[in-house]
Amino acid sequence: MKLKKLSLRTRIFLAMILLVVLASVLIAAVAIYQYREETRDYHTQRLERKEQNIQTHIKRVLNSRQNTWEVITENIPIIFKDEIYNIADIHKLQVNLYDLEGSLLISSKASLQPEAIDKCIDAEILNALSHTAEHRYVDKLMENGETFQSSYTFITDQKSKELAILNLPYLEKDDFLSKELDEFLARISYAFLFVLLMAVAIAFLLSKYITRSLKTISEKINATRLERRNEKIMIDDSSEEISTLVNSYNSMIDELEASAVQLATSEREQAWREMAKQVAHEIKNPLTPMRLTVQNFQRKFDPEDEQIHSKLDEYTKTLIQQIDTMSAIASAFSNFAKMPAQQNETLNVVNIVKLALDIFNENYISFTAESDEIVAKFDRTQLIRVITNLVKNGIQAIPENKTPKINIKVTEDIHNVMITVADNGSGVSEENKTKVFEPKFTTKSSGMGLGLAMVKNIVETYKGTISFESEKNTGTTFTVTFPKEQ
Repeated sequence: MKLKKLSLRTRIFLAMILLVVLASVLIAAVAIYQYREETRDYHTQRLERKEQNIQTHIKRVLNSRQNTWEVITENIPIIFKDEIYNIADIHKLQVNLYDLEGSLLISSKASLQPEAIDKCIDAEILNALSHTAEHRYVDKLMENGETFQSSYTFITDQKSKELAILNLPYLEKDDFLSKELDEFLARISYAFLFVLLMAVAIAFLLSKYITRSLKTISEKINATRLERRNEKIMIDDSSEEISTLVNSYNSMIDELEASAVQLATSEREQAWREMAKQVAHEIKNPLTPMRLTVQNFQRKFDPEDEQIHSKLDEYTKTLIQQIDTMSAIASAFSNFAKMPAQQNETLNVVNIVKLALDIFNENYISFTAESDEIVAKFDRTQLIRVITNLVKNGIQAIPENKTPKINIKVTEDIHNVMITVADNGSGVSEENKTKVFEPKFTTKSSGMGLGLAMVKNIVETYKGTISFESEKNTGTTFTVTFPKEQ
C-alpha cells in the first residue's frame, strides 16, 4: 500500500537505485564464489603437481640405488633414510612412506601438521586406494579452522610392481589468496560506490525527464473545464507512448469543445423555450379575468342604470390591475434577459446601499457598515437592483405569524467587498437549496422566480459570487462578494 502512494518519479528513481545495488551485490557474490572455486582448484592441482614431482624424484632415487640395495618394500626405509629429508626440503612438503599393509615405513616428519603422524593407514583408505582405477585417494579434513588434504598413491619399481604407499599431507594456506580477494573486494567496492553515485544522478535526471511530460499532461487534465476553451498539449521530443497519450487528450479536447458548443446551444434553446412557456402562462393568467370582466360589463351595460358610474369605476380598476400585472411580468423578463452593462463607476458602496433601502418603509429593516466609506467599482443601478431584490426576497420569506427582522451589513477586506442580507424567515428546505438561483424557480404563489437568478447574473458579470446559508424556520443569510477593482 505504501509503495502505491509513491509518485511515479520516486518509484522510477528507487527502482534504478535498487537495480544497481542488486547488480553490485550479485557481482560481489559471484566474485567470492569464483574465488572459492579457483582456490579449491588451485590447491587440488597444486597437490597433484607436488605428488607427480615427488613420484618422479622417488623413482630417480630408486633407480640410482638399485645397484646398492635390492628395491623391495623392506629396504625402503634404508634407501630413503637420508634422501627423504632432501625430497621434503626440495618440494616443501611432508613425505610419508607406508608399506602395502598400511604400516609406516619412514617419514620426513615435516612440521606442517602438528599432530603425530599416523602409524597405520585406515582400512577404508587402503580399500579405496586398491579398488579405484587411478589407484589414488585424497582425504580431506578440517582442524582448528584449517583445511588439510592427504593424498595416497602407490610407489612402483621399474616393472610397475607396487612397493609402498606415498602419503603427502598438504595444508591449504590461503593467506595470499585471501589478501588478493580482500584487495579485489576493496577495489570493486570503490567502483560500486562510484557507479552508485552515478546511478543516483542518472536516475534522478532520467526520472525527472520521464515524468516531466506526464506532469504537464496531468496539469492540463486537471485544468480541463467544460465551460471554457481548453488548451491542447504541445510536447516535443516525447516517447511514442507519451505522444499517443497526448494525441488522445488533444482529440478528446476537440470532441469536448464540439460537445460543449452543442450542449450550450441545446441548453440555451431549452432555457428560452421554458422561459417562453412561463411568460406565456403568466401573461395568460391576467388575460382570462380581463376577458371575463369585459364580457360581463358588455352583457350588463345599461346607460340608464343609476350605478353605472360605480360599475364603470370597478371595471376600470380591474383592467388596470391586470394590465399592471402584465407589465410587471414583462419588466421582470426584460431585466433578466438583459445583461447588465459594466459601467465600473467608482462608488461608495455604503451610500448606495442606504439609497437602495430608502424605498422600504418597514421599521424592522436595519443596516450596519464596517466603515462610513467602502469604495469599489460597480454600476450604481445594478447594485441598487441587487440590494432591492435580496431585501424583497427576505421580506417575502417571513411568515405572517412571525415578527419580521432583516439585517443588511457591508464589510470589506483587502481586495473584496462583502454585503450580507439576513432574514428570520422560513428558510430554504434541503431539496430546494440547489434550485434557489435557477430561473423561474419560486416557492411563492405569485411572481416569476427571476429575482435571485437576475441577482446572480449581475454579480457574476462583475466577477463576484453570491452564496447563502439557511436553516429551516430560523432564517436565511445571503452573502454577495465582489472585487473592489475590476
